[in-house]
Amino acid sequence: MDPAKSSCDPGRSWLQRLGPGLITGASDDDPSGIATYSQAGAGFGYGLLWTMLFSYPLMAAVQEISGRIGRVTGQGIAGNIRRYYPAWLLYPVVILLVLANTFNIGADIGAMGEALKLLVGGNALLYAIGFAALCVILQVFIPYTRYSVYLKWLTPVLFSYVATALVVHVPWGEALHKTIIPRFEKSGDYWATFIAILGTTISPYLFFWQASQETEEIRDKPLDHALNDAPEQAKQQFHRIRVDTCAGMFFSNVIAFFIILAAAATLNVHGVTTIDTAAQAAEALRPFAGRFAFTLFAAGIVGTGLLAVPVLAGSAAYAVGEALKWPTGLDRKPLAAKGFYCVLAVATLLGLAMNFPLIEKYTHLTPIRALFWSAVINGIAAAPIMVVMMLMVSNPKAMGKFAEGSPVMRILGWLATGVMAAATVGLFVTWKS
Repeated sequence: MDPAKSSCDPGRSWLQRLGPGLITGASDDDPSGIATYSQAGAGFGYGLLWTMLFSYPLMAAVQEISGRIGRVTGQGIAGNIRRYYPAWLLYPVVILLVLANTFNIGADIGAMGEALKLLVGGNALLYAIGFAALCVILQVFIPYTRYSVYLKWLTPVLFSYVATALVVHVPWGEALHKTIIPRFEKSGDYWATFIAILGTTISPYLFFWQASQETEEIRDKPLDHALNDAPEQAKQQFHRIRVDTCAGMFFSNVIAFFIILAAAATLNVHGVTTIDTAAQAAEALRPFAGRFAFTLFAAGIVGTGLLAVPVLAGSAAYAVGEALKWPTGLDRKPLAAKGFYCVLAVATLLGLAMNFPLIEKYTHLTPIRALFWSAVINGIAAAPIMVVMMLMVSNPKAMGKFAEGSPVMRILGWLATGVMAAATVGLFVTWKS
């Protein structure tokens, strides 16, 4: 890939033109998400497959808005909040994001270690340490232009979940019927799982990451500029962002669909209705789906973790760096963005620490509880951040002549915001002590 080319250069292949949206969508199916989707399939069979159709236009709209904000202003979400909104709004949002991401990193790294242990034996904690170190080293010492390519080429690992679903018996007529025609249940567990799915598919760290990656693309490609400075690039860039985002979110939801499908066709059918972690889901598959399906599922956990942990840590670092006016960016040398890389490393290492028995003993913060608290904090943060984003994308001070935007995108964005606000209320209504 030639970094000097514009991201819309007609000489680039379709895959080369895909970037922030594809990586963001793929990272959405992290080990924590896999656990959520597995629980949905195990607990309710095919009954929640419809959520993938329901959430797709909402998450695609919100992520497109995130990408537009980054491309138009040349600033990430936190940078724009700092510039146009009061500090009392900025700092709580950043703190909540960093806390949620750190908990999520802990759960993901723990799941990766457990998954590798299932595959090859050995010590899960040592594997977790190795994965954490690998993610930090790659982000700190590999230039963004090369690292983004590595992340992009990791995305096919998610097809392991499609393969898993295809090697087990699926009653396709029933599955497709329940995908298209929702059938609601009155139980609190059903709605709690529905809320968890929304929180997994529409998460604040994805907004921050995609907007900041658009700013990376601007810095990385000499022919690209923030659209407020180069409005003539708007038509091509907006088209690229839409295609990139829709493709990435579609990819994300297809994979989530097949994870729910595989769990429904194996675990639910055989009476396994409770799943707490992705590794537990993989282990539970083995007696019902066979060694091949189990291996694919477990290997996918490792691959998705390698995609998601850098995104979680990176979005936290971008948020803190932009809020404090530090130099930010994975394209910068470590000494040129010391604060940025320190936040990235510390978030990863604190997440790793949650997997140490001594930490668990004194804090009672197991990876499963870390995942729970990540969902709670994301639920608290998501709706307010989305409100700010919707106001920002219509703010002429930030977006200039592009403040009007697409009416359909605005409608879907506000609908997604309302849904997440309702889901946050529902999270606390269905809270189980």
